[in-house]
Amino acid sequence: MNVSALREWFPILKQQVNGYPLTYLDSAASAQKPVQVIEALKRFYEWDNANVHRGVHTLGSRATEAYEGARAKVARFVNATSEAEIVFTRGTTSSINLVAAGYARTMCREGEEIVLTPMEHHANLIPWQQAAKATGAVLNYIPLQEDGTLSLEDVARTVTSRTKIVAVSHISNVLGAVNPVKGIAEIAHRCGAKLLVDGAQAVAHGKVDVQELDCDFYAFSGHKMCGPTGIGVLYGKRALLEAMEPVEFGGEMIGHVDLREATWKEAPWKFEAGTPIIAGAVGLGAAIEVLNQIGMDAIEKHDLELTAYAVARMERIEGLTIYGPTEGRIGMVTFNLDGIHPHDLATALDAYGVAVRAGHHCCQPLMRRLGAQATARASFFAYNTEEEVDRLAEGLYRAKAYFAD
Repeated sequence: MNVSALREWFPILKQQVNGYPLTYLDSAASAQKPVQVIEALKRFYEWDNANVHRGVHTLGSRATEAYEGARAKVARFVNATSEAEIVFTRGTTSSINLVAAGYARTMCREGEEIVLTPMEHHANLIPWQQAAKATGAVLNYIPLQEDGTLSLEDVARTVTSRTKIVAVSHISNVLGAVNPVKGIAEIAHRCGAKLLVDGAQAVAHGKVDVQELDCDFYAFSGHKMCGPTGIGVLYGKRALLEAMEPVEFGGEMIGHVDLREATWKEAPWKFEAGTPIIAGAVGLGAAIEVLNQIGMDAIEKHDLELTAYAVARMERIEGLTIYGPTEGRIGMVTFNLDGIHPHDLATALDAYGVAVRAGHHCCQPLMRRLGAQATARASFFAYNTEEEVDRLAEGLYRAKAYFAD
């Protein structure tokens, strides 16, 4: 993979910040957008902008074709069995809430179990807390190993015949740990439970094949895979989507309406009430074309190697603590530097043109498990280089010297 050529697709990376070349290491929060996505959005609004599924005029037909064409691209990208298994949402959070409200609240009973892990993003924790409160279900947690990874032995001990749903992240947004989703699915299904996977951190770093994983639901966001903000996806096995109730009601999701009753369209359209996120879907389709052009295998190889390089480079910095596994992690390094608050550290790095994340990363229970109120996080994508990791290390040395004075 030619990273230098790839960077030319991303105009935002050409700027300077505080007099230094921008070193953008916050792709886990939101990946940057290539010109192909920017142009796709511009072209849609200039030539095809109209509402979908409603008008028979030319613009309406073109907009509908572009919107449903994007759905087909997503279905192929994750290897869904049908385009009807792809629901467009506002993002991962919206997708998980849809399952928690439309599936868990109708399927769970008092005393039954919802199984999570302590590493979950709040978006894959709070919706299940609310579902448990509404149904009387019990929340159980798969314990973490010392390095923050999951063992299938612990999964098998935690998931029982009373478990109705298991919800886990594919890749932790703090630890960079890749969870054994396929093995978790086998255990869950053996116990009669369904598996939801939070794929927000995974879809941009390697191939996702929902049939091979055999997950029941898979949620992800467009903006973390070079697409626009405000568009996301819920993949669900068709039978499960058909059994689920919608949680939003209004135009376009209906079959028949009279004054006292209404019926719904089939999935996925019954979950897309109102005017959908048309341009966002078009932009997501363009992002998928870009990822396919680069090659997901090539992206995965690059991101694994760059993450390993960053871990090795940063381990040499005295007083720096890295959280999570030292091997097999992908896409990020989360750390603290002794005596410097993560927010101060991120500010010092920004003064050197290096953009990293600082805070609890929407994972407060995991922060407590790590014994930290907050951490800094450098996260990578295919457009990042070893030279940028070196700039991060240099920035950390500069910050260390500054705060030591």
